[in-house]
Parts: sequence; structure tokens; C-alpha cells
Amino acid sequence: MQKKNSKYNQPPADLILKLFESIHPLSDHLKQLIEMYSYVIDVEAKVRLIDIGKVQKQIYFILKGGVRSYYIDPAGNEISSWLLFEGELAIAVYSFFSQKPSFETLETLEPCRLLVLSYDKLNELYHQFPEFNFIGRVLTERYYIKSEEKANELRMLPAIERYRNLMERHPDILKRTPLGIIASYLGITQSTLSRIRAKV
Repeated sequence: MQKKNSKYNQPPADLILKLFESIHPLSDHLKQLIEMYSYVIDVEAKVRLIDIGKVQKQIYFILKGGVRSYYIDPAGNEISSWLLFEGELAIAVYSFFSQKPSFETLETLEPCRLLVLSYDKLNELYHQFPEFNFIGRVLTERYYIKSEEKANELRMLPAIERYRNLMERHPDILKRTPLGIIASYLGITQSTLSRIRAKV
């Protein structure tokens, strides 16, 4: 269940403002509107933020916690496509930007605090502020670069190297994520993951 935290109805949103400003300076007016349009929710673990077949109407910035995205393969298995943690955006990209039904589910891995901004408000900011369009383009490019890097890892790197890369990016991931989900994300079985962990 999602709960809006009344203490944070208009949060300072420092983390997301820092992320945006690392790409392009923000005017004071734009900062004020981001704070006005966004709000914070606290959610428990295993909460679905968006389901397959639903349209994502909100984008989530992870202030605390972890989120995974997954799709269902032809055999009915959940295949994890993204593992996302503090400072990252949790988004079903196709659904959010096309406003069409999602091919994937976003689900919290652990209790989370999320900064929420709606699709409509995001587009309002895009229309009002050209610099925010630039920021949005850069963030979208980063997402697709990461997506391509992950696809290349799955195609070209042995499983042990994929595991090492993941541990380098998120060294505490084993404490925060079930092994079955990690194995799915790496494109291997849980037994293969156990053998890899015994070697490294």
C-alpha cells in the first residue's frame, strides 16, 4: 500500500534537485515548482508501483530503498530487468513516455521512501522551461546507454564478470536483494549464482 507522508507534502527534494543541477542549472522558479508539484510517499516492501498492462502515470525518484522491474517470459517466469536504489529513477520507460500499457512491473524490494512527480506535471515543466527539456533528454539518454550496456553484458560477458560488475556498482546488494532476483537480473540460474559466489 502506498502512503502519502503528510510531513513531506511539499518536500525540499534536495536529492533530485542536485541530480537535475548536475546536468543543467535550474532557475529558482523551476526549483519552486518541482518542490510544489512533487510529494513523498512511504511504501512497504513488495508493493507494485506499476503492473503489467497498466499505464504509468507517475515517475518515482528513490530517496531510500530499492525497486526492481521485471517482465514475464513465455514460460511464466519473472525476469528482472532493472535493480534500482537510492538516487535513481524508477520508471517503466515505454509506458510512462508513451502513456500506453506497461510491459513490465515495478515492485519495491524493501521499504522505500519515494519522491513522486506525475506525468502531467512533468510535461507542464517541460513546456514552461526549455532547460528542463534538456535535463529530461540527458536523463533519457543515460537510461538508454545503461540499457545498452546491460544488453551488451548479457550478450558478451561471462556470468562471473556480470556478477563482479554488479557487485562493484552495488556492493551491498546481497544484503538487500533475494538471490533469485539477482540471478534473474544476471540472466543465470540461482544454482549458477551460488557457484559463482563460491569462486569470488
